[in-house]
Amino acid sequence: MKRILVSGGAGFIGSHLCTRLIKEGNIVICLDNFFTGNKENVKHLIGHPCFELVEHDVINPFWTDIDEIYNLACPASPIHYQHDAIKTAKTAAFGTFNMLGLAKRNKAKLLQASTSEVYGDPLSHPQKEQDWGNVNPIGYRSCYDEGKRCAETLCMDYYRQHGVQVKIIRIFNTYGPNMLPDDGRVISNFVVQALQNKEITIYGDGKQTRSFQYIDDLIEGMVRMMATEDGFTGPVNMGNPCEFSIVELAHKVLELTGSDSKIVFQPLPFDDPRQRRPDITLAREKLGWEPNIHLEDGLMRVIDYFKNVLSK
Repeated sequence: MKRILVSGGAGFIGSHLCTRLIKEGNIVICLDNFFTGNKENVKHLIGHPCFELVEHDVINPFWTDIDEIYNLACPASPIHYQHDAIKTAKTAAFGTFNMLGLAKRNKAKLLQASTSEVYGDPLSHPQKEQDWGNVNPIGYRSCYDEGKRCAETLCMDYYRQHGVQVKIIRIFNTYGPNMLPDDGRVISNFVVQALQNKEITIYGDGKQTRSFQYIDDLIEGMVRMMATEDGFTGPVNMGNPCEFSIVELAHKVLELTGSDSKIVFQPLPFDDPRQRRPDITLAREKLGWEPNIHLEDGLMRVIDYFKNVLSK
């Protein structure tokens, strides 16, 4: 039994991770300031003798005895991270700094949830871990993109200077239950619009591509990454190497929901990348990991989830 802290633990990814870690018999401290996290996501864990929910903002230091830290705290959708860009940058940088300090004090391992956004508008395709990225440092997305890049820098410097065992993963587009219906992400947008028979909004010409991994596959990869040997820091890409255009995704959602929604096109947001697809060779080699859940199967689960959410 390990004591594990999950920052951002009541969010979309964090809530699934907390559930997995509790099922494996660990003591879990779920840290969240509930900006994008939701107590409903971990409601089923409240009252469990090995689960503790703490309202806290990682911008401020937090101290406890701990064996492992999964640092997920940071708004991840453009609507939310652009709402208060300065707070987003502080969460990514100061929050990671505080979690690394906690790991150093406890001689604990820390897994940093980074993002495919560190690649920016990629210069090579698919994206490999050794790519340096092509990021606009002064754009509307920079608070998140550069904040996460800074967080990776802090992790590696704590590893080199203080011997903190860090594990960095770069998460590509992920979807599943507990997503917010208004988070502005493409799958939640399309599914909610289709279920309400509203217009399906595509930004740009829809030819831009993304890869989509289901949440259960990501959680499995995170747990495997944390279990790797000391000295293996990553970064490791975690995403689905199957690539779809946004137009293809829209038509698939319409097909699965049976919706009569029409597709409309709006201008592309600033600095929106044209391509996203991970090279997961390293994840296969080091973790024995790759996604197993096909897009259609995952979309059906998300459609059922949002049907239930919207019915309430």
